[in-house]
Amino acid sequence: ITMAATRNVMRAVRVFEFGGPEVLKFQSDVLIPDPKENQVLIKVRACGVNPVETYIRSGSYARKPALPYTPGSDVAGVIESVGEHVTAFKKGDRVFTISTVSGGYADYAVAAANRIFPLSDKLDFKQGAAIGIPYFTAYRALFQKGRAKAGESVLVHGASGGVGIATCQIARACGLKVLGTAGTEEGMNMVLRNGAHQAFNHREANYTDKIKEYTGMKGVDIIIEMLSNINLATDLQLLSYAGRVMVVGCRGPIEINPRDTMSKESSIIGVSLFLATEEEMHECATAVLKGIEAGWLQPIVGSEYPLAEVATAHEDIIHNSGARGKMVLLP
Repeated sequence: ITMAATRNVMRAVRVFEFGGPEVLKFQSDVLIPDPKENQVLIKVRACGVNPVETYIRSGSYARKPALPYTPGSDVAGVIESVGEHVTAFKKGDRVFTISTVSGGYADYAVAAANRIFPLSDKLDFKQGAAIGIPYFTAYRALFQKGRAKAGESVLVHGASGGVGIATCQIARACGLKVLGTAGTEEGMNMVLRNGAHQAFNHREANYTDKIKEYTGMKGVDIIIEMLSNINLATDLQLLSYAGRVMVVGCRGPIEINPRDTMSKESSIIGVSLFLATEEEMHECATAVLKGIEAGWLQPIVGSEYPLAEVATAHEDIIHNSGARGKMVLLP
């Protein structure tokens, strides 16, 4: 009887109040959710950790989930069961998600059928958990919002993290001239191995001069910016005529001089994957699946944490210096 009684519960991370990493509660008696129509239940094998999840948890993000909730969007795993009207997937299929309904920091997660994609045998589950938000965001920033064209130059500011590596791989495959920054020697090497033509150390005092020198004073056409609260004013100095800064990440305010946009007719454009239309999501998915098939889309997995150590993961993704690949939780 005990066996039957415990079979429908799982381990999951729950948040009952907004706050620091300590509000992430690891519980082992959470009910396994049921997939409703047009949904599937996934046995989670890995779940990506994204900086945005720390902002949501702290309560500082524009969108606040109803409490209590389980964080996590980027899941990779195997379908356990499907709800009504789901025909594209079946039990046993390997999949990855771009969002979940019930939260991915758990043993099982429910996701909408239109937010899951087949996971190629070329990639393992940890890599599958590193695709969703990073690669879709990178594609959106470059093409849907940044209007990048082959032959243009792109500077990926903070290129060794999940979104950074995704951007380097996509930009290189699409014929852009790719420059990347990282904070360590190891990070710079990783950036070069993943599509950048040139890497710069953003901890060096004069690194922006080196970028200017490298671009022959012309400047870069597009900057993909992960930390705009630190770099935005500098970015405006690095742009070419009609260049654009794509704000992908920000952790606070910054003072800039708008005149710096006038002298080059440059643009500052915010990027939010949550605002993508169905058509845009479909376009991102098509590009990503093609990249996996072609073999150039190769997610790099960084630090791995067991589910119970989720608070440490949230601490590290914000405070650890020198990102190296995508952080994942392993249930």
